[in-house]
Amino acid sequence: MYKTLWTTVALAAASSAMAAQTTPVPDVRPAANGWQVVINIPQQRLFLYYDGELEKVYPVAVGKAHTQTLLGEHKIGPKAYNPTWHIPKSIQKERGDGVKTIPPGPNNPLGPVFVRLGDPKHGLGIHGTNAPASVPGIRSHGCVRMKSDQALEFAKKITTGSPATVSYEMAMLNTDEAGNLWLAVYKDPYKQGNLKRDRLRQTISAWAKANGANISNTLVEKTIKTQAGKAVCLSCSGKAVIQGDLQSLAWNSGSIQPTRPRAGGVRATRNEVLPEGSSIEVDAADDAPAAASKPAAKLKPRKSNRRVKPTSVFETPLLPTNAPPPQPKAKAASAPAAPANSNERVLQPTNTR
Repeated sequence: MYKTLWTTVALAAASSAMAAQTTPVPDVRPAANGWQVVINIPQQRLFLYYDGELEKVYPVAVGKAHTQTLLGEHKIGPKAYNPTWHIPKSIQKERGDGVKTIPPGPNNPLGPVFVRLGDPKHGLGIHGTNAPASVPGIRSHGCVRMKSDQALEFAKKITTGSPATVSYEMAMLNTDEAGNLWLAVYKDPYKQGNLKRDRLRQTISAWAKANGANISNTLVEKTIKTQAGKAVCLSCSGKAVIQGDLQSLAWNSGSIQPTRPRAGGVRATRNEVLPEGSSIEVDAADDAPAAASKPAAKLKPRKSNRRVKPTSVFETPLLPTNAPPPQPKAKAASAPAAPANSNERVLQPTNTR
């Protein structure tokens, strides 16, 4: 009996560890070398690739229609653990509570870590949150918001300088390991109107012909029209269940072949980390409770044994400018610290007024 029990537990653990990847995958070519981030706006998902292979999928909250997350190609910048949030004047006005900065802690909308996304002038980042129920969603001021535990996991993996693509793929055409064809179509939050309906129909028709499959045009059109954001099996004859991992087809180019990584690129290996508690100015908390913090005038310095040089309450651009030697490793009393990594170097923040 005990042998059977342990066998069952072991099989369950193995099954959990090898859980299939059933999130529809967009037709975006990742880098063949190193880490690659793909953030698909309509889907509200972050796809993390390594050496061209999908490593992990995270739910995210992205910018609202009038505060959109900037589409296009970016680079991952430095990281800041336990950041201090310097509230932009626009959000100070919205809040109307006199608060100018929020220190690290449970009330900080940036959560335990902030990773710069793209040029600092755009004011974008990938960070945790003090409002986990807001993830996923179309609700930020432009930053990419993650659940805090997942933001920490992501930050430990990603390297500074890695490519990051903010895509706008409304339709995903995937195959599973059983050879079935799946279609998922999402709504158009930024009103881009870029869904290539004819190309999608042509690719589905070509796939059906090549695989001898009978696909209902009515089902295809219904899936395109409803934009329900759910994977629909176009070729299943019985119960529609995704078998194994989903893989994207390169349908944007009219191909029925899998999406392949793009060749070339440079493998980014270094991590650039700002001193713990560094001040970050981004539009982070569109829906975080304003009452969670006290006015800036009443804030008192936090007691800490950490020997970290005080940072400015002004914006830190998160760019290495004549970076000094690494700072001594800080000892945090309770907050999560930056991961130990021999490739990491600590950057001295530059004060801008």
